[in-house]
Amino acid sequence: MLVSVVLMTVDHRQHHLNQVRSALSVVVYPLQYVVNFPVEAGEWIKENLTTRRQLEEENASLRTQRLLLKAQLQKLSALEAENIRLRELLQSSFKVGERVLIAEILSVNLDPYKHEILLNKGSREHVYQGQPLLDADGVMGQVVQVGPLSATAMLITDPNSAIPVQVNRNGLRSIAFGTGAIDRLELPHLPNNADIRKGDLLVTSGLGRHFPPGYPVAVVTSVEQDPGQPFAQVSAMPLAHLNQSREVLLVWPGDHRVKPRDQADAAPGEKHHADHKRRAATHSK
Repeated sequence: MLVSVVLMTVDHRQHHLNQVRSALSVVVYPLQYVVNFPVEAGEWIKENLTTRRQLEEENASLRTQRLLLKAQLQKLSALEAENIRLRELLQSSFKVGERVLIAEILSVNLDPYKHEILLNKGSREHVYQGQPLLDADGVMGQVVQVGPLSATAMLITDPNSAIPVQVNRNGLRSIAFGTGAIDRLELPHLPNNADIRKGDLLVTSGLGRHFPPGYPVAVVTSVEQDPGQPFAQVSAMPLAHLNQSREVLLVWPGDHRVKPRDQADAAPGEKHHADHKRRAATHSK
């Protein structure tokens, strides 16, 4: 014990054991590293696992946000396209100059021999059978069946469709028949010497009283004149986007005004009351 005290005192004053301590620290350091390695390795693994888990959670969150943003972007794109279509329809309504109503297409008849669409407007909005149907570019067809909340319209390309037209350039009248093809109409009864050319604009002639005159219908795409045949073979392409439009225009021509809810539409009690008031007014005179 006394020797140890003496050595410590000498070392404290003269620092003779510094070299010995330095050598011992070099020898002991590997042992200390080996002893501390499991603890440090555990901390390193824990930190890395935590960081990786956080990164995976962040990546999952970012992927979810990306999908949501893409979905919102698609919705915004659809809304933008719809707004463009509606603006085109409104501009078209100003050109038409008649009372119009925008309707949405609910469904399309899947029968390849029937070109019919279902609209979300019906008799409650005064839609009537035979009413013209347009989009922003031209005539689409006419209403063939009306219900309270919906209506069925036949497109001009339906095999049963026939619409009176005239050549806008010279007034030559004809009838455009549907062919069953969504992009083709036929004008079958034009003589070979008829003044009609490729590129001529066909508009409604106003005959038949369903379509007012002047509505664009189609553009002539081919004229084949065979001297051995009595009639020329004339084809035209509809101007309306029959297989693309989602919104359409229902048109009330100038000679077909929407009737107010008068005696014809009134309930029997209301009609009797109206008749009584009219008779009273007559007697008072």
